[in-house]
Amino acid sequence: DDHSQLSAYERKRLKNITENAKFFASLKLHESAARLNEIATKRQSQVTKRPKPKKVEDEPARRRSMRLLRVEPLDVPLLEGPARPGAEEYPQVPAGPLPMVPEDQTENSKWTEALLSTWMRISELKVDDVDRSTPDIKRYQERLSSMVLREENIRKVVKARVCSLAIHPSESTILVAAGDKWGHVGLWNVGCQSEEGAHTFIPHNFQVNCMHFSPCNPAQLLSLSNDTLRCGDVTRAVFDEICRSEEDFSSFDFLEESGCSALLGLWDGRVAVVDRRTPGAAAELCAAIGFRRTRTVHVHPLSKQYFLAAGSVDVCVFDVRFLRAKGSRPVSSLPGHTRSVASAYFSPVTGSRVVTVCADDKLREQTGHKCQFKILQLLGMLLLSFPCSHNNNTGRWLSRFRAVWDPKQERCFLVGSMAQPRQIHAFQDTGELLHSFCNPACLASVCSINVVHPSRDILVGGNSSGRLHVF
Repeated sequence: DDHSQLSAYERKRLKNITENAKFFASLKLHESAARLNEIATKRQSQVTKRPKPKKVEDEPARRRSMRLLRVEPLDVPLLEGPARPGAEEYPQVPAGPLPMVPEDQTENSKWTEALLSTWMRISELKVDDVDRSTPDIKRYQERLSSMVLREENIRKVVKARVCSLAIHPSESTILVAAGDKWGHVGLWNVGCQSEEGAHTFIPHNFQVNCMHFSPCNPAQLLSLSNDTLRCGDVTRAVFDEICRSEEDFSSFDFLEESGCSALLGLWDGRVAVVDRRTPGAAAELCAAIGFRRTRTVHVHPLSKQYFLAAGSVDVCVFDVRFLRAKGSRPVSSLPGHTRSVASAYFSPVTGSRVVTVCADDKLREQTGHKCQFKILQLLGMLLLSFPCSHNNNTGRWLSRFRAVWDPKQERCFLVGSMAQPRQIHAFQDTGELLHSFCNPACLASVCSINVVHPSRDILVGGNSSGRLHVF
């Protein structure tokens, strides 16, 4: 009666609302909700948490590959764990002369004597004068094509990454020396296929950055580590200590044909002069040349008073006669490098050309990180640059590429490659690729460090596992 003024539709709607309200009230949902909440709270109080398992203190932490994590090894602390002997743990090498005793002397003493006897015998033979006439490029290219790699000419000579190589000038026997990042020096008689053909010595505590056989006496092998310059004399079976310093050495070269004096590069940017004829293990002179770091030094093949130094972004020619402790100025500079320079070397015959390996930004926009060779020809004060694009993105796990001249060819140099299949490239000074040393069946790794025989058509490449490949 109170809703008589409403329409029939509105009265029906109000009736439905009233009936629904009575129905929900009869369900007593509020009481049910309170009862359910009480039951849930009671059950939750009866649940007991499972205790966390205690960590086993004696269990070593799992090792993870820093290379896959892309983490610099020097910045990552070593994971604590039980000490276990490994191949990389060696006693410290003491200062002073060391006997020329290989690592495996106790088992293979006769084999070692055979190897050292071979080194002594081929050093006594007089090497014929190398023909310094530059062969025709086409004929030279044919000679490169005839050089092959066979399975018997591949061998693991040192245990770690190859950082330097040297080859004996003998024309009868192929004797190769390799230095790795743990301070080991390996000698390999390539013609000897048995186990006695290669042995490893430990004359250094740190990586062997540079090695050369003495130019006048190949019975002596000079090797440079971060803290020492040593001379391995096979006639006396001893590693003499020529120079020792707390500063880190990077490279060296001989200042004269007799091999008595040498020029050393230091990682802090300086250079030092060492004379083997003076007593003591200190340098004769240490000079600042204005570099942030000095990676390689190379003496001019004809005018020995001039040397080439390569640093962070600097490549300069200096006169050793005008070196001073402070304020040494270059005779000439080779501009155009905007990133770090890995190496710089004079051409072997006339020294009129310089090849440098530089991490240059200019070609990076084409195919990622690229580097350039700059073959710079010295014509008085005129510098002619011929850039050659080449992928040198070796990363931190490979030795940086160094372009080395062929001692028999004034205009050609060789360098490692990141290309697939793995290969070693031979370039002309114009930037033209002359030949690629390749054998997919035998060469499956990057040969960062290479050396060429001074008179024979022999190329040796070393990879990051201590293995040598001889073409």
